[in-house]
Amino acid sequence: MRGTRNPVRIPQLLGVLAALLLATGAVAQERTIDAVLADYLAIALDGNLGLQREDISVQQSLAALAEARGRYLPQVSLESRFSRAEGGRTLDLPLGDLINPVYATLNELLIAQGRPPAFRPIDNSEFAFLREQEQQTYVHLVQPLYAPEIRAGVRARKALAASAQATRDSVARTLARDVPTAYHSWLRARQGLGIVEASRELLQENLRVNESLYQNGKTTRDQMLRARAELLEVEQQRVRIASTLDVARSYFNFLLNRALDAPIEPATVAAGAVTLPALEDLQSRALEQRPELRQLESAGAAALAQVSAANARFKPTIALALESGVQGEEYRFGSEDDYSIASLTFSWNLFNGNQDRARVSQARLTARSIGLQREDAEHRIALEVEQAFGEMRAAFSALGTALARQEAAREAFKIAARKRDAGVISQVEFLDARTTLTNAELNYSVTQFDLLTRRAELEYATGAAPGIAAAAR
Repeated sequence: MRGTRNPVRIPQLLGVLAALLLATGAVAQERTIDAVLADYLAIALDGNLGLQREDISVQQSLAALAEARGRYLPQVSLESRFSRAEGGRTLDLPLGDLINPVYATLNELLIAQGRPPAFRPIDNSEFAFLREQEQQTYVHLVQPLYAPEIRAGVRARKALAASAQATRDSVARTLARDVPTAYHSWLRARQGLGIVEASRELLQENLRVNESLYQNGKTTRDQMLRARAELLEVEQQRVRIASTLDVARSYFNFLLNRALDAPIEPATVAAGAVTLPALEDLQSRALEQRPELRQLESAGAAALAQVSAANARFKPTIALALESGVQGEEYRFGSEDDYSIASLTFSWNLFNGNQDRARVSQARLTARSIGLQREDAEHRIALEVEQAFGEMRAAFSALGTALARQEAAREAFKIAARKRDAGVISQVEFLDARTTLTNAELNYSVTQFDLLTRRAELEYATGAAPGIAAAAR
């Protein structure tokens, strides 16, 4: 009611305003947001499960590269075989049929001389191709001398390892965007909850005063009901923001691979320090830094290496083979049982149904497809940078407007509070001033964190990862 003095004093209102300012302002004991995020990024890069999987993929690629390089080295193996055989082919030698007639003639000559016969007849011989018992133990060594396919395989594996590393960097860079974005969401919800709770305290006091005035017959019932409705609206808003705060905390801790209810350190927000670089510089930087382009470049190199590997099948291979060991019916070591073999092997595939030509064609098509993907990725990245730049520029401009709106609403509320204390303003006007201030505070908080999030998005689009570099140090 106009003309009715209100027991609410200016010092009380200024105390509530101070709570609102603390809800949106920086606390002296809190660290800056960049310092806090640097620590949290280090935790995320060390504990994030998705990044750990990519680390394993990189290690697997490096192991595959080591395997490919190992084909340059000699391959040495110890081989042993013991066998027993029955049956099989035989070789008949008619030694008796050939020699016995000669022996018979010689014996007749001896008898004619009065001497006893000296030559006994012999049987025909039969030799088995398979020994009944045989062993062979030897060391086998093969050293490639000329193998073009090995070299091409090493190049392919090296390119695939670089591609896996680029994929890992891409996941890390995405994490460097998601962690700040999630932290901004949590901090924004926390700040919004502080603003709403401070506003609730003011409305609780306002409801108490209006109930007292209504009971004393100094105001109408609709004023009291309006005050109660405003308080219930803020209570509902507080519940919604508190739920958003819990969800934001859980998602942030999920990215860090921590307990979902782990506490989060708050930070001082300094969005005014954000600068806006030139678009052309950002696009040029993105084409140099985006790991997706490095990934496609490595994939293209791997495809070209596969072309070389397929062409290598048309070339011969030369290798040196050495074999040394013992063999015989029993395990014995001596000059009669030892043996050594040195071989120079030559292999050249002259025709295999045009399979090699088909492999070359497939590899070339793969390389061309990856080249087109890279060209498309460059255009897409340039568009992403331009979009992120436009959104950040809009957020940058909106921050100044939001700040001016907040300051105007704050001054208007101070004036409304003095008028209400003097009894020259209606309840509706006072509540409207309060609502305008709360909305302006919330809008500035949202705009402030939106600018920080847009900065993270722009850094992601350009491939910049200062948080990752800081965490690596």
